[in-house]
Amino acid sequence: MNGAPISPLSIWPSSASAYAGEVDLVILVFTCVILLLTVPIFVTLIYFAFRYHSGNQHVDRSQDEARNVRLELTWIVVPFVLTLIFFAWATVLYIRFTSPPDDALEITAIGKQWMWKFQHPGGQSEINALHVPIDQPVRITAISQDVIHALYIPSLRIKMDVLPGRYHTLWFEANEPGTQRLLCTEFCGTDHSGMGGFIEFMTPSAYQSWLDGATVDLSLAAAGKDLFRTYGCSGCHGSESVARAPSLNGVYGRSVPLDDGTTLIADEQYIRDSILLPGRQVAAGYKPIMPTFAGQIPEEDILKLVAYIKKLGGDPE
Repeated sequence: MNGAPISPLSIWPSSASAYAGEVDLVILVFTCVILLLTVPIFVTLIYFAFRYHSGNQHVDRSQDEARNVRLELTWIVVPFVLTLIFFAWATVLYIRFTSPPDDALEITAIGKQWMWKFQHPGGQSEINALHVPIDQPVRITAISQDVIHALYIPSLRIKMDVLPGRYHTLWFEANEPGTQRLLCTEFCGTDHSGMGGFIEFMTPSAYQSWLDGATVDLSLAAAGKDLFRTYGCSGCHGSESVARAPSLNGVYGRSVPLDDGTTLIADEQYIRDSILLPGRQVAAGYKPIMPTFAGQIPEEDILKLVAYIKKLGGDPE
């Protein structure tokens, strides 16, 4: 952490990205509109409740009921249109939040009771800490090893549920150096409150220095390459295999026809399911003979295998 202090928790955390500023703007404008629409109603309600209560004999009650159709339509149509505007505004933000750019730095995360483990593409890993560069898109692919967690970074205004058996992604581009908190916001057990840490936004040069000084094992893809052989994947999917199995060359991101006549895009989830649930989505033209590896491969190894298969452009070894 280089001795940098972590910003204390506050009701309204500081902003570390342009996206966070836009989320703040939506919240502020929405709050103002809600107050504008509701406060006059409650003030008027309270005023008339006191003025016309049954014990007050000094008010004129002789006026007949009067209706103003234009006024009634106005207070129906205006809130409806405002709701649509906020819906469209929030939808645009959500689409941006779920559409990371292709050149984003990819970091994987595993949530487990009670810690976050992050792994960088070069093999650097860290627990309950995350170092990222500013002014560069960062994409985090996360999965849980046990129960439901939720990764929350207040300064970025992003929160993502992290579930077992399913990959979730978020992305951001920080623009302010500093050290901020990251938390788990899903009650996940007795020590849930201790499942947190910090995220450090660094200049690109400082981030590179951190990478150079961090303990490096094999990169995810390189470790996955070894596991590809260890778990026997190369026996069927290797270039010299005689078994009739789908080729994995460049499979990631490619359209894959399935045995049931449908097609899908091979993403991380498809590759993971093909390892653990091979009978769910069988590639067209192949028999469902692959055994399941569910319960036999730790979650971290699955991440490494997926990273290796994503990188396959030539023949799998």
